[in-house]
Amino acid sequence: MTSQPKIAKFFIGLMALSGLVSLSQGLLQIPFPHQAEFGTLFALALLASRLKVKLPGLTGNMSMNLPFILIAVVQLSLFEALVIASASVVAQCCPKDGGRPKALQTMFNVSTVAVAVGLAGLILQGRVPLPTAWVPGPLLLSLAAASFFLAQTIPVATIISLTEGGSLLRIWSSIFHLSFPYYVLSAGLTSLVTTAGHRMGWPIPLLVLPMMYGVYRSYGLYFGRAETPARPIALAKAAGAE
Repeated sequence: MTSQPKIAKFFIGLMALSGLVSLSQGLLQIPFPHQAEFGTLFALALLASRLKVKLPGLTGNMSMNLPFILIAVVQLSLFEALVIASASVVAQCCPKDGGRPKALQTMFNVSTVAVAVGLAGLILQGRVPLPTAWVPGPLLLSLAAASFFLAQTIPVATIISLTEGGSLLRIWSSIFHLSFPYYVLSAGLTSLVTTAGHRMGWPIPLLVLPMMYGVYRSYGLYFGRAETPARPIALAKAAGAE
């Protein structure tokens, strides 16, 4: 992203500004009323962010931190969820060899996830004009997860279109097909953890990390053996991908 056109730079700046707006909304909920839950999810998200799957034909990768971000959005305050999401994305952007993360790339990824967390949080808090009184909890969670998905994948598809060329719709379609199952799995785990947490307490997310390690291993084996076409994968810079 070193030679992007002016319009791409403008879009990156716009996403950064949107991320700051989302963070400022979270600052209105700065008290930490869920210290144990926050500490657990923060640590799990950081650990999962280092479980990175290398996608064929792509210099970036996808990490297993999404379920913990979604759980934080559902169970914690907006500020706590933003802290967890931002920290895990920064950790994901750090190369495994110990080198420094790319500043512009990290800023864009953090801004994108901040906007997605903010939008999903607003939906769950009933601050988006929806008939929430007639929407059951599982459906409301599905709407929040869908908004999270769109808020992350559309900006990514846009920046790819601006910097590499190609149809925005076609690029987003490629991202959709490659990343949607991961989002569905993450949303499903979030729903299960939320339901079980009401009966068994906040340590339930600890059980998710081994599951995500299994997903990480499965993705690694699949992409290591499968002969996937280069073009769709090259466009698969979906949420959670550097």
